[in-house]
Amino acid sequence: MDFVNLSLLAVFIPTFFVVSITPGMCMTLALSMGMSIGLKNTLYMMYGELVGVGLVATSSVIGVATIMLKYPTIFLILKYGGGAYLFYLGIQMWLSRGKMAINLDECKYSISKKNLMMQGFITAIANPKGWAFFIALLPPFIDQNLPMGTQLTVLIFMILLLEFSCLIIYATGGKTLRKLLQNSSNVRLINKIAGSMMMGIGVWLAFG
Repeated sequence: MDFVNLSLLAVFIPTFFVVSITPGMCMTLALSMGMSIGLKNTLYMMYGELVGVGLVATSSVIGVATIMLKYPTIFLILKYGGGAYLFYLGIQMWLSRGKMAINLDECKYSISKKNLMMQGFITAIANPKGWAFFIALLPPFIDQNLPMGTQLTVLIFMILLLEFSCLIIYATGGKTLRKLLQNSSNVRLINKIAGSMMMGIGVWLAFG
């Protein structure tokens, strides 16, 4: 295999898995949504998040991230706007209201698939630490003697695969917690827990 350095890839996979599985903004969002709307519907958020992660990783390698970090205005808009929106959703969930809160009678949700995908996308691209992380992480795993395009394709594929696996783990945990609480007729408690986490993510995104 002459389009990727297997030795570097063997080190990259466990390294990124450990980093990805560590609780962070996107993983906490997956856990919260797993509790509030279930695993199946949380998949739409994951799609948006993975698109954002792929964009951030690609841009980091080609240098766009360096330019954007020098002009943080775009980050401020995304950070504060996205953070405020997530905080608002958290308040609504805490009060057992809004589109993402579990209905106390029917346990249904009404937030659109598009909005779920946008939440995941914005959370992924509006985190300056994520950009800085990819700038620092990816270059050491690039072999200058091999084609950049093929290496980048393989690395980003592995990143998305590992990220998706970790999101599934967190969302499944949220779904399991939801079932346990529902069996105890504590739907309001689910909303309060998920709402608190959502508000925390909003603050984290805006001021982290």
